[in-house]
Amino acid sequence: MTTTADPRAVGMTQDAQASQFSLTWRAFRRHKLALVSVFIVLAFYLIGAFAEFLAPFDPNSTSSRDVYHPPQAIHLIDWDADGNWAIRPHVEALKLQRDPLSLKSTYAPDPDGRKIYLSFLGQGASYKMWGLVSSDRHLLTTADPSDRFYLFGSDRLGRDVLSRTIEGTRISMSIGLVGVTMSLVIGLILGGLSGYYGGTVDMIVQRLVELILSLPTIPIWLGMSAALPQDWPPMARYFAITVILSLIGWTELARVVRGRFLALRTEDFVVAARLDGGSQGRVIFRHMMPSMVSHVIASVTLAIPAMIIAETALSFLGLGLMPPTISWGVLLKEAQNIRSIAQAPWLFIPGGAVCVAVLALNFLGDGLRDAADPYANDGR
Repeated sequence: MTTTADPRAVGMTQDAQASQFSLTWRAFRRHKLALVSVFIVLAFYLIGAFAEFLAPFDPNSTSSRDVYHPPQAIHLIDWDADGNWAIRPHVEALKLQRDPLSLKSTYAPDPDGRKIYLSFLGQGASYKMWGLVSSDRHLLTTADPSDRFYLFGSDRLGRDVLSRTIEGTRISMSIGLVGVTMSLVIGLILGGLSGYYGGTVDMIVQRLVELILSLPTIPIWLGMSAALPQDWPPMARYFAITVILSLIGWTELARVVRGRFLALRTEDFVVAARLDGGSQGRVIFRHMMPSMVSHVIASVTLAIPAMIIAETALSFLGLGLMPPTISWGVLLKEAQNIRSIAQAPWLFIPGGAVCVAVLALNFLGDGLRDAADPYANDGR
């Protein structure tokens, strides 16, 4: 007589033998939005890493004849006068015209039907990738270096909004990552000390956390940003803004770490490690920290969007990063006047990038948090 093993029992046996990473990954894969968000977030960081190569033009190059140039669509099929066709990516050239009565400027198709042909991996403006590798190759640019095309339109100085949005991705996404890294260090140290030692140390750290949380965040950011000297170079201002965001943003992470340490310090394996003669450093870093890595990663992922929004808000109000530094907040500052809303609505495209990045990071953080929670996965 043969017996059939209970599938649930087999699944429980496999779960008992699987590592914590395997269990977390198995639970994370069920969160479809989080899986999609992983690729979106990676795409944003890859765009930021290879911004010079991906941008069609120099983001700071201007063109007086292309002020507020509308977006153009790429056409893949090129038809000649005889009705023959070929695959040649191009855009239809537009020409600036002015109304003789109102003097309003508008763009109309070129009367001669001129086309601007595009080239993949073509030559364009020279740049230094990461400040090390010199090149003039771009993923997509014009076949004729004297021509320009605008997939996202242009701004009041005739600068390509697509190139500037790609360049701004590097600053806006990296300031969230760098700022959260600094907050992570502060939060881990203070939250770990508070949860591990308790008593007077816990009281002092928690009162400090409550003091910072009681302060109105936006006025504090505005005040500290306004105190920065206006003549600081862009990199110094970038570092200062990152520090300001980190000094305010570590409190939530410290509370998460404290709660985990309070829960872990009475666990059997931690008590056994202490009784076995393990030093405090070994108990913390060898036994307690690995048990909360997934929770810390989830908290960090959810904190990055807040950093991005904070930098965007400060730069939008003129108290964050300043030109010639390019970030999404600096680009949105261009869309503050009525003329931009009425005449050039494409200047709001960087705001769409902010929304997509923040939503993707939030979905990713939700997925990691649910996957790292053992109680949320009991029903698997």
